[in-house]
Amino acid sequence: MTDLLRLSGVHTHIGRYHILQGIDLAVPQGQVTMLLGRNGAGKTTTLRTIMGLWQASSGEISLAGERIESRATPDIARLGVGYVPESMAVFSDLTVKENLVLAARDGPLDDAQLDWIFGFFPALRRFWLSRAGSLSGGQKQMLSIARAIIEPRKLLLIDEPTKGLAPAIVMALIECLKEIKREGATILLVEQNFFAARELGDNVLVMDNGTIVHRGEMAALAADVPLQERLLGLSLEAHQ
Repeated sequence: MTDLLRLSGVHTHIGRYHILQGIDLAVPQGQVTMLLGRNGAGKTTTLRTIMGLWQASSGEISLAGERIESRATPDIARLGVGYVPESMAVFSDLTVKENLVLAARDGPLDDAQLDWIFGFFPALRRFWLSRAGSLSGGQKQMLSIARAIIEPRKLLLIDEPTKGLAPAIVMALIECLKEIKREGATILLVEQNFFAARELGDNVLVMDNGTIVHRGEMAALAADVPLQERLLGLSLEAHQ
């Protein structure tokens, strides 16, 4: 299996804090890699460093064999990397439609892609001309994900998409991400919901204190309760 994304010896400092401490990881092409760990372990910083929002202090980041650790965020996005931040970042004063138009860098919105997205997130069709700021938290998360998938991406970086959402919305998100996965997408997904991780993940990385402390197959971790307790009992608040 070819690795689409690879980090080698990546360190990231934020001010005087040394957050990432020599991260080595690989994300195989066409698979979903889960990045798990307790709050403060460095998961979000890892995604932000890949996306160029934080500059790596040292180490190498390569996308399809091309070094990107010194690239600016817009340049990384133009290489086909989509980012869904934990903060559900949408343009609150713009409509749902305008948010998606801005995300479609290569031209007008594709009707077939929109219909596919609306199949998972029908609320976006209902609120098409409404301000994004008027949406509920779950609807904003739908819009944030829709912005990332409105065009084909080489790689999706998604940060805790199910956080704080109602169970029905969580299930809709899981089904959407499963369909994206079936179409061959490559995803690096941070998640605190172990059920979602088990449903979506091919591979798993567990972080603690800015380093990778476990790597393997998600199915193997899901089947090994003692390993879950050892790795995730201290790393996740809940993993049912």
